Amino acid sequence: MTLAGSLLRLGLCAVAAIFMMAAGLGIGGNAVAQGGAVDLVPHRAIYELKLAKAHGKRSIEAIRGRILYDFSGSVCEGYSLQFRQVSELDSGEGKTELSDLRAATWEEGNGGSLRFTSQNFIDNKLTDNVDGRAELRSDAMVITLTKPAEKSFSIDAGTVLPTEHLRRAIIAARAGKRILEFQVYDGSENGEKVYNSLTVIGQAITPERKPADVAATQPALRDLVRWPVTISYFEKGAAAGEQTPVYAIGFELYENGVSRALLLDYGDFRVAGELTQIDFKEAKPCR
Repeated sequence: MTLAGSLLRLGLCAVAAIFMMAAGLGIGGNAVAQGGAVDLVPHRAIYELKLAKAHGKRSIEAIRGRILYDFSGSVCEGYSLQFRQVSELDSGEGKTELSDLRAATWEEGNGGSLRFTSQNFIDNKLTDNVDGRAELRSDAMVITLTKPAEKSFSIDAGTVLPTEHLRRAIIAARAGKRILEFQVYDGSENGEKVYNSLTVIGQAITPERKPADVAATQPALRDLVRWPVTISYFEKGAAAGEQTPVYAIGFELYENGVSRALLLDYGDFRVAGELTQIDFKEAKPCR
């Protein structure tokens, strides 16, 4: 796999884990019923990407890129996400690769179903095209793919979808939970990947500790608590404590679902994402 191609391994998990992090309380059912309402604010955010650290076998001189994240909806009408991540990887000696991931998802407000589509271009050539749906039933979660090929299969009914992860994670953070383990499905890679996740939530950061980016100037974030979060992803079936993660993601998570200070860890290199722009959208009230 090329260096740019390895960014696809983050794929929709960048959506799921950075913004809709894979975590849970370890019990089934709707997150609102488990610990009170969580108001996820509709917003459009831009993150500038750059190389934070390179080590290991892969030679990386620089990384430049951007994430565009557009989130809307409510628990009544469902949650929509438009996501794009463009990254240029410079491996030295004039060798560069351009990865362009475009994704869209819609998730039912109670976490019962997910529609997803994604395309990944490497050096402007389409390399991956995924389209499908996940539906939670009483005894299993049923996945139906139309791309890259028509296919249906079932996974564990305890698997949780992306926005429901985020809501449960915020509830867990409010309750002071620090270590969470959960199985996650978000339609990433070819739509057939299921990961085990290990989530570590740090001590709450009070509003008095101002962030060093545009979040500090936003009235909608000024009085909110946030938490440092690290999620490690493991191949399904492997014990989290006995295996090196496929990748890990760190960020600070606000109570309303906004994230800042991203750190994407691919093992051989790390990519930092700085929040440079955020625009809040009007939330439609539930009828």
